[in-house]
Amino acid sequence: MKRKSLNAQKLNKTLLKNKKILKLYSKLKKVLSKYRNCKSFTVAVSGGPDSLALTGLCKILLSEKKYKVFFALVDHNLRRNSNVEAKQVKNLLKKNSIKLVVLKNKKRINKNIQKNAREIRYDLLSNFCKKEGVKHLLTAHHLDDQVETFFIRLSRGSGVEGLSSMLEKTKLRYNINLLRPFLDINKEELNYIAIKIFKKTFKDPSNTNKKFLRTNIRRLKKNLLRNGIDPIKIAHSIKNIALTKDAINFYVIKSMKKIVKYKKKETVLNLEDFKKEPKEIKFRIINNIVKKRANTYYPPRSYKVVNLINRIEGKKLKKCTLGGCLFEKRNNFLYVSREF
Repeated sequence: MKRKSLNAQKLNKTLLKNKKILKLYSKLKKVLSKYRNCKSFTVAVSGGPDSLALTGLCKILLSEKKYKVFFALVDHNLRRNSNVEAKQVKNLLKKNSIKLVVLKNKKRINKNIQKNAREIRYDLLSNFCKKEGVKHLLTAHHLDDQVETFFIRLSRGSGVEGLSSMLEKTKLRYNINLLRPFLDINKEELNYIAIKIFKKTFKDPSNTNKKFLRTNIRRLKKNLLRNGIDPIKIAHSIKNIALTKDAINFYVIKSMKKIVKYKKKETVLNLEDFKKEPKEIKFRIINNIVKKRANTYYPPRSYKVVNLINRIEGKKLKKCTLGGCLFEKRNNFLYVSREF
């Protein structure tokens, strides 16, 4: 056996003697074991402490020789030095015998920067997964992200769908499974592991940019914590909301089978039956149609969906667009096609 391989095995054994690292390593393996054929996957790397912690744990996982793991970073090309930042992360991982692939965004992002950057990131990562023949993408979203997402959606008037925040598993393009194994782990734990394994992490300058809502939510969260409002209890409430969402989804699926027909180029919604449904079910039906027809990860903003439903029921709708889809009313049916 090569000296380099022996040294790596010794390092992994040493790391796993650390109780905090072993705890998250076991957590990661438990989540992966829940999903069939999850023996090959891509890790989304950013250079931040959370993604580096996941990267380090997946590197240890490779020593078991049961898994095939790819590591990919998206350079959004939003800042002048973004390519330099990507290279710094790549060099750090190279020193730790991890091969990082940098995916460069070539599209210009001028508005809705965080939303559009997210969409592009998942598109590039999904394309990479398809190219490498893997069906799973892992991200290091954690408890703090979950709570921030809850407050962001609360500030936008989201309903049960939005307030349930992120799930452990969701679907991306090409039937790629997006897995988030650390949604109940706080950022401090991940930061500890990243420093322990890599000795350093990188900061994203956008995290302190006050023009982004998430940055302001982080400041709000600190004030709430100082006043005794525990993020862990908020996360528990999010789980309860998610259970409610699951119950509603059961009825949404039943309703959609009855009143929605998917054709090759358009989706047809029976408006007569649609109008009989409760408001929350109507809301979910429109969201599901848009996500499937536009092939997008994120649904439209909730207020836009509500406005569309009101126009349908107020008989004012003839033709409009929403979430990359074209809606056209003909008699008692609503025809939805992809907007080009």
